[in-house]
Amino acid sequence: VQLQASGGGLVQAGGSLRLACSASGRTFGVMGWFRRAPGKAREFVTAIRGSDLTTYYGDSVKGRFATSINNANGTMWLQMNSLKPDDTAVYYCVGRSSPVIHFTWQQYNYWGQGTQVTVSS
Repeated sequence: VQLQASGGGLVQAGGSLRLACSASGRTFGVMGWFRRAPGKAREFVTAIRGSDLTTYYGDSVKGRFATSINNANGTMWLQMNSLKPDDTAVYYCVGRSSPVIHFTWQQYNYWGQGTQVTVSS
């Protein structure tokens, strides 16, 4: 089972980035993203349930980020718009077998390697 995240990089404030997460080896009930900024705790970004596309977002990204999923090939995307310096973090793609969405990182037992997003002011 593998989750492979890609698409991170350096962008100026106000800009956009699109992250991708490809899943192999199994189908997940829920996929999502967490992020971790230096010196801070892991933060819930978004989660999506593949069966009905129910989606949740963390308060800090609502209205700016959008997640989608292609159930046919197990790829999830995160479109990040109006980026701020506070969005700078390593973004981790996560998955769990159960279709129940959780907002705490401990509930996700599959993690990708992380991709760095840096937003300059």
